[in-house]
Amino acid sequence: MNESKLRRMRDQSSGKATLINEGCKISGEITGNGDFMVNGEVTGDCDITGTLTLAGSGYWQGSIRADNVIVAGHVEGDIVARGKVEITNTARIAGTVTGEAIAVAEGAVVEGVMKTTGQAKPLGFVEKRDG
Repeated sequence: MNESKLRRMRDQSSGKATLINEGCKISGEITGNGDFMVNGEVTGDCDITGTLTLAGSGYWQGSIRADNVIVAGHVEGDIVARGKVEITNTARIAGTVTGEAIAVAEGAVVEGVMKTTGQAKPLGFVEKRDG
């Protein structure tokens, strides 16, 4: 079996990401191309072409729309991924999660609905490392 299919999106990321660091607070709409790493706080919506990663220390209030989304932090709002959504064991989500495929780690809290747009059903996994 091809090992790359078993790898988490976070492990496959390449290139530099736009960083919103811990202690940084952003209010407004975020758009752009490329990967984004959020360790801080965002109030607003985004529509990006690339992968949005919300780290364990990250907080997002608003709608997230991206190619792929990885959530380890806290989201209050809807998530729409054109591709995959990966929800780690530290994630807390209040809202609807939509993606072609959704993987949810044991321990994650999702208060809302999960909808897959592809053929796959939501997957469960055990997080074997922190954040």
